[in-house]
Amino acid sequence: MATEIVMPQMGESIVEGTITKWLKKPGDKIQRDEPLFEISTDKVDAEIPAPASGVLQEIKVAEGTTVQVNTVVGTISSDGDGAAVKTAPATEKKAAPAPPPPKAEAPAAKPQAAPPSAAPAHEEDEHARSSPLVRKIAREHNVELSQVEGTGLGGRITKQDILAFIENQGAPVRGETGVSVQPTGAPSMSSAPAARQGGGFEVPSAPAAAEFPGDLVSMSRMRQLIAKHMIESRRTSAHVHCMFEVDLTRIVNLRNKLKSSFEQRNGARLTFMPFFVRAAIIALQQFPIVNASVEGESIRYHRNVNVGIAVALDWGLIVPVLKNADELNFLGLQRGITDLGERARGKKLKPEEVEGSTFTITNPGQFGAVFGLPIINQPNSAIMGVGGITKMPLVVTDRDGADSIAIRSVVHLTLGYDHRLIDGAVADQFMAFVKKTLEGWSEDVG
Repeated sequence: MATEIVMPQMGESIVEGTITKWLKKPGDKIQRDEPLFEISTDKVDAEIPAPASGVLQEIKVAEGTTVQVNTVVGTISSDGDGAAVKTAPATEKKAAPAPPPPKAEAPAAKPQAAPPSAAPAHEEDEHARSSPLVRKIAREHNVELSQVEGTGLGGRITKQDILAFIENQGAPVRGETGVSVQPTGAPSMSSAPAARQGGGFEVPSAPAAAEFPGDLVSMSRMRQLIAKHMIESRRTSAHVHCMFEVDLTRIVNLRNKLKSSFEQRNGARLTFMPFFVRAAIIALQQFPIVNASVEGESIRYHRNVNVGIAVALDWGLIVPVLKNADELNFLGLQRGITDLGERARGKKLKPEEVEGSTFTITNPGQFGAVFGLPIINQPNSAIMGVGGITKMPLVVTDRDGADSIAIRSVVHLTLGYDHRLIDGAVADQFMAFVKKTLEGWSEDVG
């Protein structure tokens, strides 16, 4: 008996999905609920589990193909039923048959240099198992593709496979310009001061090595959606930005003092992001227009504060939402932020977890940016950008009015807002309130 694998409906408004990667090849054994393939929809990227245990018998829909929900994309056969395995026609290629052995009387024939099992794969077979880019990299590094194990569909060798093979062999990977390329992505920036100080999520490694000059590469489904949403936001909202410099020394010292005991007591790391989220929540309660949305010619004032927190992924950007954040204490904010970030990177988010934000926070500072001018996340009316936390000299005034220069930990916060709804004076008052809350922090952090 065969079990059909269908494109799931990831939310009521989702009508189609794109298969971005098959995690198993035809013929592989599968356990029920084991991740089987990855999809991308208008709302979220996700790993889809196997509906049954058995053997992946057939892949009907190739990677990169968009289909309607409930479309059968493959089948799983029960263990040991001996069914033949198949790959989607769009990607199914067969290696050319091996050439006949040379005739004995042919003087130009040369003897085999190695037994057949050790001979490199035939050129047509290599073409069927790899892309032109992969073959180009292999030629540049004198790599026999027959030595490389492919993890792509039907054993296809991907760029990541060839780069990983070269890295493991100790050979430097170089592009046409001679500049060294990191095979599996640049080192994580999470160890840099700005990265450690910037926010609530671990900084992902840079994406895999850039494509070579001259390559034409199709946009991923996520990149297409990001492009569409950014253009729509620019066309919809009248974007204006204001920036505030905030002395974060008090919070930096508090975090340094409490981070060890906080983690031991609560089982969660103490990051800076919940401080920014909490300060924004308090300000949003004072200035509800910043937490509102435009609906036609009306204004929707939201009852709760649902904070969207942008997460940078190796393959794009996603904004999971911390629902009813105004009802959470500091520890609840930290746990919620950490949980959403981890599940975003693991493609475990549900569609409803990336919907319904009323205000968004993004953190370019984790990569070392001093500040950013973020685009509003529709249908929000404002987005706050958090810059990197750096030490710099500031003029400090004591209680007696005396000025002095001191080394302080400073962050630059930017508010991008929709001028159709929020006046400049209100935006400045909102950010001044955020600044005051952070600089005079007095809440218990749990």
